[in-house]
Amino acid sequence: MKALITGAGSGIGRETALLLAGENIEIAALDKNRDKAEDTKKAVENKNGRAMVLEADLSVPEEMKQAFDTVTSSFEQLDIVVANGGIAGTMAPIESLEVKDWDRTIETDLRGTFLTVKYAVPLMKKQGGSIVITSSVSGNRTFSQPGFSAYSTAKAGQTAFMKMAARELAPHRIRVNAVCPGGVRTDFKDSLLRSGDLSAAPAGGPLNQHTFPSAEPEQVAELIQFLASDASSHITGSEIYIDGGQSLT
Repeated sequence: MKALITGAGSGIGRETALLLAGENIEIAALDKNRDKAEDTKKAVENKNGRAMVLEADLSVPEEMKQAFDTVTSSFEQLDIVVANGGIAGTMAPIESLEVKDWDRTIETDLRGTFLTVKYAVPLMKKQGGSIVITSSVSGNRTFSQPGFSAYSTAKAGQTAFMKMAARELAPHRIRVNAVCPGGVRTDFKDSLLRSGDLSAAPAGGPLNQHTFPSAEPEQVAELIQFLASDASSHITGSEIYIDGGQSLT
C-alpha cells in the first residue's frame, strides 16, 4: 500500500508516517521544509520502512501538481492520503488583521487541503482508499480564541470540504474524514504570529480541570491510522474530535 502525508516533517505528520510505515505502507513524505522531510524519511527507514521525500508549498498549485506528478511516476496509485500540513497563521483582531495574513492562512490551510485532495483523487479512483484531513476543534467546536478568525475559518472550511468530498467520492470507494485535535504537544505553535492588541477581547472560559492534558502527536496519529485502515471501512464524512474533553468547557 502507498500513502502520502503532507506536513510530514514534524509533529502529527511525522508520527503518522512512522505508524503507517510500521504496517509495511510505503510513504511519500511531503513538506515545505525538505530537511525535516528527509529526517522523517530516515526515521521511517530506521524502522525498515520505505519512504520518498516531496518538497512543496501547499498553497502553490504548480508545486503541488509537480509533487503529485512525482508520486504518479513512482507509486502509480495511492491508497491513503493524510492532508495534515498547515500553519497557525496570525493571531490578530479582525480590524487590524492584514489581508495578506488572512490570505496566507486560508491559502495554506484550506487551499492546501483542496489541492492535496484534488491531485490525489485520480490516483485513488483506481482502487479506492482513505483520505484523512487534519482539522481542529477551533472553528468546529470551539470559538474561544480571540484573534483566530482566519485559522478558525480555515478549519471550519476543511470540515465542510471533507463532507462534500465524502459524498462526491463515495461511488469510487474513497472515504473522507477529518480529525479535530485540541491542544497537541508539537512545534505547530512556532508558525503562529501575533499582531495587534487582544487584551480587550473576551477570552474563552476557564480551562476545565476535569479534562485530559494536551495530546501527544502520536495519539492523534493513532486516530489517523485507524481512519486509514479497514477497521473504519464504514466511516466517511465524519469529523472526529480528539481533545481530551478540552472543548467541553
